[in-house]
Amino acid sequence: MKQQKLSPLAEASTKLNLQPVNFQFDLPLLELMVQTKAEIEALSAQAGLKIIHHFLEEEITQRCGPHGQQVAYRHGSQPGYVVYAGRKVVIPKPRLRAKGGGELALASYHAFQQDGRMQRAVARKLTHQVSTRNYAAAIDDCLEGYGIQKSSVSRQWKAATAGELQKLCQRPVSPELAALLLDGQYFRRECLVVALGVDKEGRKHVLGLWHGATENSTLVKELLADLRERGLNTEATMLVVVDGAKALYKGVREVFGERALIQRCRVHKLRNVVEHLPLEKRAQAVWRLRGAWAKATPEAALKELRTCVKWLETISPSAARSLEEGLEETLTVSRLDLPEPLLRTFSSTNLIESCFARTEAWTRRVKRWRNGKMVLRWGAAALLFAEKGFRRVRGHDHMNQLIAALYQNESALAPMKKAA
Repeated sequence: MKQQKLSPLAEASTKLNLQPVNFQFDLPLLELMVQTKAEIEALSAQAGLKIIHHFLEEEITQRCGPHGQQVAYRHGSQPGYVVYAGRKVVIPKPRLRAKGGGELALASYHAFQQDGRMQRAVARKLTHQVSTRNYAAAIDDCLEGYGIQKSSVSRQWKAATAGELQKLCQRPVSPELAALLLDGQYFRRECLVVALGVDKEGRKHVLGLWHGATENSTLVKELLADLRERGLNTEATMLVVVDGAKALYKGVREVFGERALIQRCRVHKLRNVVEHLPLEKRAQAVWRLRGAWAKATPEAALKELRTCVKWLETISPSAARSLEEGLEETLTVSRLDLPEPLLRTFSSTNLIESCFARTEAWTRRVKRWRNGKMVLRWGAAALLFAEKGFRRVRGHDHMNQLIAALYQNESALAPMKKAA
């Protein structure tokens, strides 16, 4: 039978075997009639603190034991605090000493100071566009507390985002992925390499985040090795969508071999070609390349693309070389004979770019980006925040056709493996 996880409050109640507690309050009736909401909030806050105080006193009573048989003694109190309503609230902490001497820790007091409670409270506010400067004004003022100044909130947010980064880079990778997307994205002037997986039902999963560029062959090998160690099945045929970096292509081929059906991102390819052209030729190059990729068959598309290469040679040889490099790999999804929605989904790495686009609104409040480590923390928080709103990819109803095409490719490779 699966054990149910209890909250710190419920766990403390179970351990101490507490009886129901009745509290009586003198309600300021006239003020409640005039300002009901404010009084109820203040009353609820005070009730919460009284409940916390009762738990502490009850633990003291039980651990001391009956009169004449005490195993511990009360030892006055000292100033303490609990995390309550998104802030630290001062309370008197009762002290307990063992019969033989020495301070005894209170489990209930530690539970109400539990690590991560303040971090989660800060993270909830900041991910909803509350700045560290305005955190104090964004929480309810029904209780006096501390730990809500800009510097304190910044420390809590730093700890929370560090936890998000660790969570993202250590969680297991599903072995049931049908597609893997790898792309380098510039996030606040720092290049981050992002891995995104799409499973057989069309659901998206953020797999990892690394600081660096896809042109760095060492980084590429490390990130692919990390994904494999966390569960990525590199023995199965998979569609891998990458940007135009040669190091990324080489790394994927070394890890997957011929099992990887590599699709070069058409958006990156188009962007790279256009950057080499004079302004007056760019629009013409865009519609010619898009027209070539839109051809009914991959053979017709390849023929038109080679015609574009010859046309570009008369304008800019560097643009022609950029298009020619990896040209056939821009047609991988076309050769799989996928429906139009899936073809558009997997012909580029736009799925990764859309993740960062969702978080532009709340990262713009950051006034100073200190270093790459800070960018990594914020990038991880941004990706996990975006992941909560993920929908299945466009064309997910046709994922079975992609799976069938991958199985067909794997069957074609089987005789080659036996011969080897």
